[in-house]
This record gives sequence, structure tokens and C-alpha cells, in this order.
Amino acid sequence: MHVSTRLRNLTHNGNRKAIYWSIAIAALLTGATLLAQAQRQTSIPEEIEWTWEVRPLRADPALPNVLLLGDSITRNYFPEVTKDLKGAANVYLMAVSTSVGDPRLPRQIEEFAAMEHVVFQVVHFNNGMHGWDYTEAQYKAALPDLLHSVEQIASNHHAMIWATITPVQIQAFNGATNERINERNRIALALFSSAGITIDDQHALMMRHLDTYEDTVHFGPAGAVFMGDQAAETIRAALRK
Repeated sequence: MHVSTRLRNLTHNGNRKAIYWSIAIAALLTGATLLAQAQRQTSIPEEIEWTWEVRPLRADPALPNVLLLGDSITRNYFPEVTKDLKGAANVYLMAVSTSVGDPRLPRQIEEFAAMEHVVFQVVHFNNGMHGWDYTEAQYKAALPDLLHSVEQIASNHHAMIWATITPVQIQAFNGATNERINERNRIALALFSSAGITIDDQHALMMRHLDTYEDTVHFGPAGAVFMGDQAAETIRAALRK
């Protein structure tokens, strides 16, 4: 065989091996990424799991639609927001115990939006008071999934409002502590502020009203009024945009 022919064959074989190993390495990396995602997105159910969804009895088609997406804290101030926005918006509620980090949450949001089948001009959302068996690292890794889910149902980028996680009393149970809440708020604020999401600082608000607790986590009627009024005002501002 001519020397130049042998060199071409060696080069060809070398390229084929390089391509083979590139594909193999890429496949391994992809598999590792998918495995890591599967490991971090695992359902860790609490003792009691629940959903609470409310739609207006008679939605006015001439008014914008607003969604409050959160948990039992959101559920508590939902009536005040509805009262404050009467005649200005149709207010919907989706409250769940499902935490960021649980792969059920994006599916639940998608199913709710499909069921209601309306355009939400504003989505006021919060998550972080549940799922204490998820680490803050897992919370941080999965938080962009929540943002993506909200982006899919909000009418535009300026239609999203993040509500910070409210404080708890020292004797709170199920793993909730103010140290962990502060860390989750820090993680969320870093993500949502950089994304240009409006912030409704419910945490700062309720730090001024710690005398309104009705239990170790939830605020009573007076606290719900404070929270609902502030949420409604941030929603009104978003609607004006």
C-alpha cells in the first residue's frame, strides 16, 4: 500500500474513533444530567396533601383575569384581594401543598390553566412554606421550573409578581424555621429580581405585624387584611402596565 494511502486510512480511522468517543461522551453526559434531574425532582409527600382551587362564580368577560398561586397563606388573603379588586378584575385562586422541587407542581399548574382556559393578565405567585424535606439546594435547583410554569400561563413578562415567604413563630413545626425561610427568600429574590419579576414583599410586611398570628404559621383575619391589601395594590400596579 502506498504510504500516502496508509496515512489517509489512519487519519480516517482516527476521525471515526474521535467521533465515536465524542458521541459516547455526549451520551454519558446527557444521561448523567437526566439522572441528576430525576434525583432532584422526586415527590416527597407530606402527611396531608391538598389542593384548593377557586374561580369566580360569574366571571366578567370585560375584566382582566388575575391568578393567586400559592398555598394556605395565599388562600387566607385571597378573600381580601377579591374584595379589593371587585369591579377591576376576576380573581382566581390555586393553592396547593405541593412544594418547589416536587415534579407534580408544574403538572398541577398546567392542568389548572387548561381547566380554567382563560388568559391571566396577572399571576401573583409564591411557594416555599411547604416541602421542608427538600433542601434549599433542591429548592434553588427547581425554582426555575416554577418560573417557567408561570411564564406559560401569564399574558406577558410584566404580568408576574413574586410574593416573598412570610415568617413563622419559633415553635413552628414540620421543619419550618425563619432561618430556612430567609434562605429560600434570598434564593428566590436572586432569581426573580434578575429576571425582572415584580416583588411583593409580604415577608417584610408581616414582620411589622407579628402580633396577628392565629397559629405558628398562619396569620389571623387582621393579618390577612394587611396581606391582601398589599397584594391587591401590587396587582393593580401590574394591571396598569
